[in-house]
Amino acid sequence: MRKRILELLRENGQEPLSGEDISKKLNITRTAVWKHIQALKSEGYEIESLQKRGYILRRIPDRLFPQEIASCLKTKWLGRNICYQEKVDSTNNFAKKLANDGCKDGLLVVAEEQGAGKGRLSRGWISPYAKGIWFSVVLKPPFLPQEASKCTLLAAVAVVKAVNNIKGVKAAIKWPNDILLNGRKMVGILTEMNAEFGHINYVVIGIGINTHASGSDYPPEVRDLAVSVADAARSPFRRVELLAAVLKNMEELYELAVEQGFAFVFDEWRKYSCTLGEKVKVIAPERTYLGTAVDIDSDGLLLVKTNDGHLERVVAGDVSIRPAKTVKGVYQ
Repeated sequence: MRKRILELLRENGQEPLSGEDISKKLNITRTAVWKHIQALKSEGYEIESLQKRGYILRRIPDRLFPQEIASCLKTKWLGRNICYQEKVDSTNNFAKKLANDGCKDGLLVVAEEQGAGKGRLSRGWISPYAKGIWFSVVLKPPFLPQEASKCTLLAAVAVVKAVNNIKGVKAAIKWPNDILLNGRKMVGILTEMNAEFGHINYVVIGIGINTHASGSDYPPEVRDLAVSVADAARSPFRRVELLAAVLKNMEELYELAVEQGFAFVFDEWRKYSCTLGEKVKVIAPERTYLGTAVDIDSDGLLLVKTNDGHLERVVAGDVSIRPAKTVKGVYQ
């Protein structure tokens, strides 16, 4: 009911809408209207009450409320079912519980804060309250389990295309799925799968976008490594609108991948890559070597031409990619 009241207030713009008109349109009492208005105010909506004239919606809070996300969504199915939490340990953990309970395909889990956000290789992810977009989506794809890891690259493309539409932001993808801005990390993506032999039960893609976090929000050891969208943006942006743009991109790319495979997704990934063509150091469990990142293959694995001329396929879960350093003209 509050969602419908907000819709009516939005439709009326800066003209007052009377409690009587709202009650008639929604078939509820004026007392019920008043109670819903008070509840919306307690959530941070600035609603002006003009005596004998009605209500005007003056300001919308910077929160990722389902009704705000829904008002911006341009998807057909992705994100149309929303689970909003103020704080969770991890949106991925929460999404997996809902997936195990049989949630619908395309479920969106979004939180204002994560207490134990996580990235690849069990690394932590800082998720301060209302200073980022911390969310996960549940997908139930028809393709084989070995294709699931490609969704990570798909998600990276969806995010970078959305953030780069904000004036002043020019982000790039570091293989396989880190989004960097001026060489510093702005976005982390973690894909997890539940599958049986030859069949995916579900894939959960968790995405953390630092939109407004500042240096004081990070522990000292990562302050020089992190950056937010707001650090580069030269025009205002709303978190809900950015989230809606990411979901739209993701739905379009996902549907294309299901119908035609991931070739187009990989071509888009190459356009935004800051890894290809660069000198890299590959640190693997059994070996460290130097080379040049030349491409990704049909599985999304990084192809590195080593200094001795061999072509190596790099598996994301087994290695770490770092820019190689040059000291006194010597590549090392």
